[in-house]
Amino acid sequence: MLETLGYLTLSWLDPWLLMLTAAGTLAGIYVGAIPGLSVTMAVSILISFTFKWSVNDALALIAGVFVGGVYGGSRTAILLNIPGAPSAIATALDGYPMAKRGEAGEAVGLTTVMSVFGGFVGIAALALFAPLLADFALMFTSRDYLLLALIGILLVGTLSGESFAKGVFAGALGVLIGMVGLDPMTAEGRFTFDTITLMGGIPYVVAMIGFFGVAEAFVQLHRLDLPAVKQKIDRVIPRLADLRRYFRVALRASGIGTVIGALPGTGGDIAALLAYDDAKRATKNPQVPFGEGAREGLVAPEAANNAAVGGAFVPMLTLGIPGDAVTAVIIGALFIHGLKPGPLLLVETPHLFWFTVGNLALANVFLLIFGLTGIRIFTKIVECPKAVLIPLIIILSAVGSYAIQNNPIDIYWMLLFGVFGYFLKVYGFQVGPVILGVILGPMMDANYRRAMIGARNDPATFLWDFLSHPISCVLLIAFLALLISQTPLPRLARAALRRRRPPDREAG
Repeated sequence: MLETLGYLTLSWLDPWLLMLTAAGTLAGIYVGAIPGLSVTMAVSILISFTFKWSVNDALALIAGVFVGGVYGGSRTAILLNIPGAPSAIATALDGYPMAKRGEAGEAVGLTTVMSVFGGFVGIAALALFAPLLADFALMFTSRDYLLLALIGILLVGTLSGESFAKGVFAGALGVLIGMVGLDPMTAEGRFTFDTITLMGGIPYVVAMIGFFGVAEAFVQLHRLDLPAVKQKIDRVIPRLADLRRYFRVALRASGIGTVIGALPGTGGDIAALLAYDDAKRATKNPQVPFGEGAREGLVAPEAANNAAVGGAFVPMLTLGIPGDAVTAVIIGALFIHGLKPGPLLLVETPHLFWFTVGNLALANVFLLIFGLTGIRIFTKIVECPKAVLIPLIIILSAVGSYAIQNNPIDIYWMLLFGVFGYFLKVYGFQVGPVILGVILGPMMDANYRRAMIGARNDPATFLWDFLSHPISCVLLIAFLALLISQTPLPRLARAALRRRRPPDREAG
């Protein structure tokens, strides 16, 4: 017991490891806030110059960057409507409207506290239930991941205001964009028009920057005469009453994030989407409607995507299977240092498991400290005159797009998606579902193909597998219920019940 406690607190008591974790968390926040500079990219670069370090030093720095980077994307999502990472797309839906009302400081403070809360829930699940969650994650098959992707694509319709049809169209458009490139099974070109440029596909980060950043800049050209909104920074730390009010939402979202993060190949973006939809359905009377600055719309995705960090470490440490792209890179780092992630890790090197748990907890503490500082400087971005801010957004978008692959073609894609996104916004379409479709489309495609191969390409066997396996059956029921809930059928059923109900008798 004392030995385990020593490994848990190693980073807390060693000044050098403490400094590395702090530096990694701070760097991760600012890397995550820059569109185009992903956490995966930052961790990959770190491995290239930390492979000669001790494993503790390398993991301390990497864990800090991971935790800070997942949170950092919310900063630009709230202030500029440009998510720094896919996991912050849902945050922009209500964070940016709050910034336009002058409540950017409150929005950033609330997301910081709830991100830290979600992070600790995920870490607690990692420490207490790692073997159990790993066994549950192993039970998911290609059919289940297909249904998860379909549910995600269907959920985007609920993020599109009053028109479910527009949301589904936008999500399908994103899936179409995500299909560009070589077929993952046959290596044949799809929608490439026999050009080498399109064979590698379209990076979703480029599409995200174009649809969010550049499109928003073009929309703001219609509002150049409007004065900049002065932000209220008198209160950054959320009130205790607010934390109590949103505690249940944050706890539910953290649970969703932990479970989704533990599923190999998913990650914080899907977790944030599912948590946002859950909060939207569970919150009956929000103070502000969702999509217009509802605080529940900030709490849920931010708690979920940070909880997914702890969840993603579960299959990585216990099974040697990456929970997301970042943990896939971290697995490579562990192999470089002579370690073998998998079932024997807890037996052969238990100190590494508990060191990771303690290090992630320390990174969350630094996230709270750094997340609640520097907000006044960040919020000044929103108060800049639009004549200065709009060119700056476009320049940063171009730099972020180019930085992904050092390819100037990506800048043209960014501008094209920006113009396309501008017209979508003008005609009442949301661009968030498009990006979520780009991300979830390849996952849906690959898992559908694997499921069909497992069913020997027999449609009857393929459909029967959905009904004969418990997890698949539950997910299928959830998918059908979600689909029916977005049709007029529930409303017509309620109206029919009201007509059949006998009128109340008058008293007396």
